[in-house]
Amino acid sequence: MAFSHTGAFAGFQPAGGRRYDDARSRRAAVDRIDMLATVFDTAFVVPGTRIRFGAEALLRLVPGIGDAAASALSLYLLYEASRLGVPRVLLARMLANVLLEGAVGAVPFAGDAFDILFRANRRNVALLRGHFARTGYN
Repeated sequence: MAFSHTGAFAGFQPAGGRRYDDARSRRAAVDRIDMLATVFDTAFVVPGTRIRFGAEALLRLVPGIGDAAASALSLYLLYEASRLGVPRVLLARMLANVLLEGAVGAVPFAGDAFDILFRANRRNVALLRGHFARTGYN
């Protein structure tokens, strides 16, 4: 957390007080978000198939708390995206993906299958990369 010189709360700061002010640090942050999204959504393969799933799908198998924990992981990626200064409209689209996955994912069995197929975090990384491809990392 950070406080301004007047003592008023000035928002959360990136770890270690770093900001994503230059293109290199923004690109590295997007790459980190991409890596986490891969772990959350597509890290593992069902042997003998092309079906991929991630840590979130495993968490969602635990009733109640697993769904909440998996959604919290997805929200962390949104927090990281907000630190990059992406537009609120883009954050809203990303949040809609997370909310949809969380709501449908709460349905036993069908929600677990939906989580494996929908991959909200991978969709959000695609939105994030598309934004920076259009606007640049500056």
